[in-house]
Parts: sequence; structure tokens; C-alpha cells
Amino acid sequence: MAATVVVALLLAWPIGLVLWADGRLEHVPALSEAADTPGTTYLLAGSDARGDGAVPEDGTIGARTDTIMLLHAPESGPAALISLPRDTYAEIPGHGANKLNAAFSWGGAPLLTATVEQLTGLTVDHYVEIGFGGITGVVDAVGGVELCLDRDVNEPLSGLVWTAGCHVADGPTALAFARMRYDDPEGDVGRAKRQQQLIAALSSALADPAVLRNPGRQVSLVRAGTDALAVSEGTGVVDLGRLALAFRRATGPEGITGTPPIADPDHRPGGVGSTVLLDPDATPGFWAGIRDGSLPPGPVGGLPG
Repeated sequence: MAATVVVALLLAWPIGLVLWADGRLEHVPALSEAADTPGTTYLLAGSDARGDGAVPEDGTIGARTDTIMLLHAPESGPAALISLPRDTYAEIPGHGANKLNAAFSWGGAPLLTATVEQLTGLTVDHYVEIGFGGITGVVDAVGGVELCLDRDVNEPLSGLVWTAGCHVADGPTALAFARMRYDDPEGDVGRAKRQQQLIAALSSALADPAVLRNPGRQVSLVRAGTDALAVSEGTGVVDLGRLALAFRRATGPEGITGTPPIADPDHRPGGVGSTVLLDPDATPGFWAGIRDGSLPPGPVGGLPG
């Protein structure tokens, strides 16, 4: 009888935690009616539009996203985490060609999803939006994460002050680390690398047995995470768990990380300023390889040359 009670209690805690977390998730319209493509595709957007108090670096008024990533788990082959530079020159349905993040400013999650699907040929199965300020809460809830940068930085726009090397970063520092752009010689590409580094560090911290054994820390993580997140309708905590596993696969030694092939990081088509032009010859084959799981593991994309 005692053993039965113990087993019941052990099962009740995680089940109750999942149900509680599911009930806290905010759901937003985001998905299109595009035909399914093989594998599972997650669109991840870092937004300053979620009332979290984060201040845009350039004072821009209105919703926008500095972080756009596509995480794809194919039916077979390596998982891939691909950063789409926010200034990627793309066709935005109903609006013509512009910077990719203009889609979010003009039409929120649904237009961003439609634009990314048109750009990549991959149908988005799950959309996840995290408020920039929410990153600080999640990082602080795991006790900080170790991040590395091989040079000193003091950039007032992002607030990042960094001494070359690896350091355990708290929430505000991790946020600045992920957002810093103007003091990075690689611009958006360099920022994408740091954002992926932060995701890998968070994934590792969340899998730490010390976190998994600590009910108080689990509650803090659920509260911080669900306060920061908005997800597509039909996406639940179980889907987020699968997303976390795909993250770990993509950022591990057998995964793929990087950007699409870039032809010109300072493409100026007129009327929209400096944009990032993806390689029109290499990009279609790149996305087909991501979709089918046929690309070899390792880093991809980056600046040309």
C-alpha cells in the first residue's frame, strides 16, 4: 500500500506540473493552411511586443522581432536550427519585397509565418514567440548560463559589457549578449551565432539533473517560461518538450546550425535600406536538404567568402 502511494505521488507531480503549465500558455493565431511538408518545423520569434518592458535598441515604435529561427526535425537525418537574419530581403505576401522582420511589424505572427513558409518552402507546424524580457526570467530561473565571446565589448545600445572569455551570465546579461549587434563585425550573422549559443546553453541547463530534481526550481521555470511565451493554437507543453529535444539534437555534434547561404550582407535594392540577400542559386537546394535531412551535420551558411 505504501509503495502504491509513493508511486502515485511520483506520477502526480509531473502530470500536475504539465497540466498547470498547459493551462498557463497563451495561444495566438499563427499557422497557415499550407500543405504539410515532411518532418516537424518550429518557427521561433523573439518579440518586443509582449509587454515585458524590454526596450528596442533603436527606439522603434511598434511590434518587431530581432530573432527569427527555424528549427526543423526531419523524418530522418540531422535536426537543424537555422537563424534567419531579421534584415533578410524577402517577398512579404500582400506587401512586396522588404526586410523579413517587417512582416511581423505589419501582420504579426500570421504574416511572419506565411513569409517564412514562402521563403523556405517548409510549412510551419508550431509557432513559438518569446518576449525579450522573458529571456531574463528563464535564464535567472536556471541560475545563469555560461556564455563565451573572445573579445571585450562595451556597447551602450544593447547594454552588453563583456570581458573576453567565458562567464556565467545572469538574465539581463544573457539578453544583452543575444541582442548585441552594432559592435559585432559580423552584424546579424554574428548575433545569430550568439543567439544559438544562448539556446544551446539554456538547453543544457534545463537538462541538468539538479534542475530536474528540484520541484521549486521546476515551478520557477514553468512560471518564467509560460509568462514569456505565446504559442500557436494547438501547441501544448508536450510539443514544447519535443521542441526542446529537437533543440538539443540540432545544437549537438550531430546537428546543423547556422544561416541560409548569404550572397550579400549589404544588399541595397532601394527604398528599404541595407538588407541581407540570400544566395538565389544555393538557397533552394539548401532548404530541400534541411527538409529531407540530407545535409551533413555541422555549421552552415554565414557571410560569403
